[in-house]
Amino acid sequence: MYHGAMFDVSPVWTGRLVRLRAIEPSDAERFNADQRDSEAQRTGYEINFPRSMERQRRWATDESLSDGPAPFEFRFAIETLLEGELVGSMNTHAASARNGNFEYGIAIFRDHRGKGYASDAIRLVLRYYFKELRFNKANATVYAFNEASLALHRKFGFVEEGRIRQNLFTNGQYHDEHWFGMTAAEFFARYP
Repeated sequence: MYHGAMFDVSPVWTGRLVRLRAIEPSDAERFNADQRDSEAQRTGYEINFPRSMERQRRWATDESLSDGPAPFEFRFAIETLLEGELVGSMNTHAASARNGNFEYGIAIFRDHRGKGYASDAIRLVLRYYFKELRFNKANATVYAFNEASLALHRKFGFVEEGRIRQNLFTNGQYHDEHWFGMTAAEFFARYP
């Protein structure tokens, strides 16, 4: 198991419950175990074909060496603050410096859900993107069947800006997708 003391993480990436860091090759086994959780994959995006342990190791190594696919886009490992246990991941994508907005996705491993880790990780990323990179808005999409994520975003203070009907096909049927947004001003009013 990975222990947080092995890697130096800036206080900017340290919250009350979690710390965010880069993916490390040693994370491969935990991510591989999560790949076997079909329902977790479905809520994240799609159910993938089985991935060998060797392929998972290569993915983790490639991620550990990556600066991200594009400016301002990155995949974070989420680990607990005290134990240094890997509990999920978060990525930023569709970042537009010109328009001042970005999107993110977050996945907490099933056995660690409901403990506040997702909220803490979201708070860290939004604070950094708003305060350090001058972005103005964060967007997130949530599938209609993912009730826990819908509740998380509403409780966090995101505004539900729209609903895209029948935009995702999984488990034999089409599902709606909810679009959430939060501006920097809304974030700092709620989380000074």
